[in-house]
Amino acid sequence: MILEQIGVQVEVEEDNYLDGMLKKFGAAFPNTRDFSDYARSTLDDINAVEDPDLTLMSWLEREEILFRTLEKYIIAERVSAGFQHDVDSFLTFSLSVQNRRKSRAGYSLENHLQQMFSSHNILFSRGAITENRSKPDFVFPGISMYHDNNFSSLLLTMLGVKTSCKDRWRQVLAEADRISNKHIVTLEPAISEAQTNEMHARSLQLVLPRSLHQTYTAQQQQNIICISDFLDIVKDKQRRAGL
Repeated sequence: MILEQIGVQVEVEEDNYLDGMLKKFGAAFPNTRDFSDYARSTLDDINAVEDPDLTLMSWLEREEILFRTLEKYIIAERVSAGFQHDVDSFLTFSLSVQNRRKSRAGYSLENHLQQMFSSHNILFSRGAITENRSKPDFVFPGISMYHDNNFSSLLLTMLGVKTSCKDRWRQVLAEADRISNKHIVTLEPAISEAQTNEMHARSLQLVLPRSLHQTYTAQQQQNIICISDFLDIVKDKQRRAGL
């Protein structure tokens, strides 16, 4: 997933799981939460509490491999059926494949982060509505506390989730007005210094799995935190709130 963000095409699959996936889901794509749950169930030798950064990347990598394995089978079946010289049908099918890959990747990251937070007994709301019908990806410790003016804004945290930042990170700035210092997690390697400097200037904290930090300059890394660091921040606020 990360390599493809920088233009490197990678073919990955794990045929050992294909029969099991077909038996469980049939020759169709399940909803994203069910597939994320399944991907995690195939990994039993990692510990989300002991090493959150490694665990998150392992979950993501396993789901990506399993998805591509199932996708290859489903695409092969559709191509074998043919398009009856219907160019529009072929183009529509091709576009649906690309769109599914992009949207699923984003949901995959959110799904695994949600499980990570639950594993650490962290309270949160996902996709809840704040001002102007904005929907931050995650609000901690929850949307009811966010809307409670008696609850200190200093104990609130919001996290935007973008597998690829590009210019979309600015969307996060308009979400959750009560929270001045916002967080965004991404899987995008080597974001330009100009953009990370602007994020820092706008009080947007960049969060990256630890293994991606090395793709940034030493100067940039001073303003980047890992998944484990972020978990410690929200757990500390939750503890101070007496929750």
